[in-house]
Amino acid sequence: MTLFGSARRHPSAVLLLVQLLGVLVYPAMEGSRGGRVAFEILGIFVLVLAVFSVRATPGLTWVSIGLGIPAVVLSLVDAFSPTEPVVAISAVLHAAFYFYAAYSLLRYMLSDHDVSTDELYATGATFTLVAWGFAYLYVFVQVLVPGSFTAAVNAAADRTWMELLFLSFTTLSSTGLSDIVPITSWGRSVVMLEQLAGLGYVAMVVSRLVGLTITRRSNT
Repeated sequence: MTLFGSARRHPSAVLLLVQLLGVLVYPAMEGSRGGRVAFEILGIFVLVLAVFSVRATPGLTWVSIGLGIPAVVLSLVDAFSPTEPVVAISAVLHAAFYFYAAYSLLRYMLSDHDVSTDELYATGATFTLVAWGFAYLYVFVQVLVPGSFTAAVNAAADRTWMELLFLSFTTLSSTGLSDIVPITSWGRSVVMLEQLAGLGYVAMVVSRLVGLTITRRSNT
């Protein structure tokens, strides 16, 4: 089987791999605005392909395109002429796009009672999509209410994208390892929503897949 054929059979695995590579590659791009924009454009392009691959209806597919294109455009504007309104609107569009992609994968996973290999990959991919979505919500909150997040280092400074993504992953996974702390009501509200989303994801999605997998093995 060719690499392209494997990618077509397991699009969720490709999506998960891209997201995890982003976690590793982004620190090298964080100081370069051009590098960040290039990574965002690549990430959105891959996400659009992923939404197509999980059998979304044509109408819903256009939703992803309608969110993704403006997000890319605003990322480019932010690269050359950054302003608070541009950052805020771009963050909202990015968050909506990632949440929509996560919703598409959830529909894909919950559409039947047979657990395929790609659906197992989709479990991890959906988790990363939700984490990215909340990270962009944190960006929006930081613009809306400056000083919403503090940290052990440079406490008064705005938190970087990597810091907010780290906060999102630690909150969603309930590990509590982050040194980034919300200190305003808006920041704490969004963090609480993500904590609830993390608990719900484990209770509703992961436990369901584990149960179906055990049932399938018991019947074979």
